[in-house]
Amino acid sequence: MNDETTLKDNAYWRKKLTGTQYDVTRRGATEPPFSGKYHDQHAAGTYACVCCGRALFASGDKFDSGTGWPSYTRPATDGCVRTRRDMQMWMVRTEVLCAACDAHLGHVFEDGPQPTGLRYCINSAALRFEADGAADEN
Repeated sequence: MNDETTLKDNAYWRKKLTGTQYDVTRRGATEPPFSGKYHDQHAAGTYACVCCGRALFASGDKFDSGTGWPSYTRPATDGCVRTRRDMQMWMVRTEVLCAACDAHLGHVFEDGPQPTGLRYCINSAALRFEADGAADEN
C-alpha cells in the first residue's frame, strides 16, 4: 500500500484515474456486465484498489458467479474493505468500499458459495491486478 490512504479531492482523482475508473470509484457507477478486464481472469495474484493500491481480494477467493463481474468469497484481509447500506436503483443493497480511500468497489450479496456464503461483486475498473511475482500496468 502506498501513501494515498487519505481522502483526496475530485480534481486529484480526475487526474489520476481514467474516465471509467473515476466514474466507478468516485461516483459509484457500475461497468456493464462482461465488459471489465478481470471478470474472466484466472491468474494467481492479488486484486488491489486502483485508487490507493491497497490489497483487496486474493485470486484464490475469486469464483465465476456468471454475473459478468469479478466475484470473490471474501476480502484479502480483515478491514481492507468496508460496507454501507445502498438504497439506489430502487433496492436495498450493501455497497463495498475501499477502507483506505473510500473508493466504490461494488456490492456484496449473500448468495455466494461456501464457506462464506458471500459474493463480493466488484467492478474491474476499481481494481488493479498484481500477478504473483509481477505487477499489471494500468
